[in-house]
Amino acid sequence: MLSKKDILKNAKEAALFLKEKVASIPETAIVLGSGLGDFADNFEKTAVFSYSAIPHFPVSTAPDHKGNLVFAKINEKPILIMQGRLHYYEGYSMDEIVFPIRVMKLLGIKNLILTNAAGAINTDFHTGSLMLIRDHIKFFNDTPLRGENIDEFGPRFNDLSDLYTKNLRDLVKNAAQELNISLFEGVYSYMPGPCFETPAEIKMLKTLGADVVGMSTVPEAICASHAGINVLGLSFITNMAAGIYEKIEDLKYTQDSLDNFKKLCCNIIDRI
Repeated sequence: MLSKKDILKNAKEAALFLKEKVASIPETAIVLGSGLGDFADNFEKTAVFSYSAIPHFPVSTAPDHKGNLVFAKINEKPILIMQGRLHYYEGYSMDEIVFPIRVMKLLGIKNLILTNAAGAINTDFHTGSLMLIRDHIKFFNDTPLRGENIDEFGPRFNDLSDLYTKNLRDLVKNAAQELNISLFEGVYSYMPGPCFETPAEIKMLKTLGADVVGMSTVPEAICASHAGINVLGLSFITNMAAGIYEKIEDLKYTQDSLDNFKKLCCNIIDRI
């Protein structure tokens, strides 16, 4: 396990590598969740780096995660796009999962949009729904902030009262209304995976107030908030959680919902 001093050193080397190769660093970044990586292919790319080409960058092993860091323009506005992320279930430590977020902080990223595929616990939702994350429940004890604090990133104890930044959430809700896109708002529950949850676990999470469940996003959100980055979370409902139907369906993306996701994200980035 690397010391926090070594983690900071490695993050600085990765950030310097990118700064030397990219003329303009965006202020906003987006992390694309499972099945959403093709979003980056719709826009003008100014630079593309495989994770394996960036010093110390972990390599994504999850299915459908392309593993590219893409500098692009959306409506002439620069954006940094992660095509794929790192997960706890892949065997990565929390520090490895959030390494890209720490690099983003050193690059000067101010706003982070986190997207994911999630299972619906709330039966008002359906496959293809989009949910704006208002809050989360983290149901296991490991955290990217465990151990010695890295003061260059943030304080020892950080307040998560406004983790999913209210101003950004209000912006998204206004955008969805103007675009006539149905958008739910709710609580994301984070479970380690890779197995899906049991019906009893889903019942427990529902009792605790969770609307959806997934295997990502929360470590990145915690790390970004610790570093003073504004955080926005969007969940793409690809299935209903265990126990709602007889068994979990295959993860499904409808074309309408993918189109709505693209329109909403483009509008958000333009507004930010």
